[in-house]
Amino acid sequence: MSNALNLKNYLGLVRFSHTLFAMPFALASMVWAANGLPSFRVFLLIVLCMVTCRNAAMAFNRLIDADIDKDNPRTARRHLPSGVLSRGQVTAFLVANAVVFIAATWFVNGLAFALSVPTLMAVCGYSVTKRFTSLSHFFLGLAIGISPVGAWIAVRGGFAWEPILLCLALLLWIGGFDIIYATQDHEFDRSRGLHSMVVRFGVKGALAVSKLSHLAMWAVLLGLGWYGGLGMPYRICLAAVGAMLLYLHLFRRSDSLDSMNQDFFLANIAVSLCVMVGIGACVF
Repeated sequence: MSNALNLKNYLGLVRFSHTLFAMPFALASMVWAANGLPSFRVFLLIVLCMVTCRNAAMAFNRLIDADIDKDNPRTARRHLPSGVLSRGQVTAFLVANAVVFIAATWFVNGLAFALSVPTLMAVCGYSVTKRFTSLSHFFLGLAIGISPVGAWIAVRGGFAWEPILLCLALLLWIGGFDIIYATQDHEFDRSRGLHSMVVRFGVKGALAVSKLSHLAMWAVLLGLGWYGGLGMPYRICLAAVGAMLLYLHLFRRSDSLDSMNQDFFLANIAVSLCVMVGIGACVF
């Protein structure tokens, strides 16, 4: 029972379910690079690298933000501030996942291994950016957006424009969503001297930036379809993404920021799945 409880605590620490935000983009990049399904070995290594890299980044975030989280009523019940996990336990979890990630890239290919430490630095580094720039949301987007590039490298051993465009789309999508998420902490962030688009422009101005970010994301996905020669299934999925964005940003009736956050949380998964299905249908 205690082992199961510890596992549940660690999964809660890193909000494991949120892996769904980026995983479909990475899998879409994987099948595109492989022109179908790669070997089962490569698939398992991609999933292992994604999970352990994200776990390390989330653990680093919880460690570096522990003092901030304990003062914020919204985050005071997180695992470190509430004492559910100790700093030593979270540090050990961070180190273990970082080591497994680096070791796994060794078995992928030389380029993946060479980029493993810079990748860890990038995905962990976003956590410090809110201390000095209101662009912190887009650093988070970049940290998550690395995943389709990594999946492509795992299959082909090199870079290409297709995964870079997927990375840019994910950067803009997650960055725009994180701006909306940050509205929950507007007053707290301002009082602590933390930076965000909401602190810089106010709620109304920040939501306008989020709209522009998501419009740019859709334009990037449109360009990706043209550049990659993706057919009708992708266009249908892209139309569905556009319809979701129009509804969420323009036609939804509730003015509640809490309900907007919930809507965009669900849309995160829906958009990712649409992109994966659209690309997968064209590849297969």
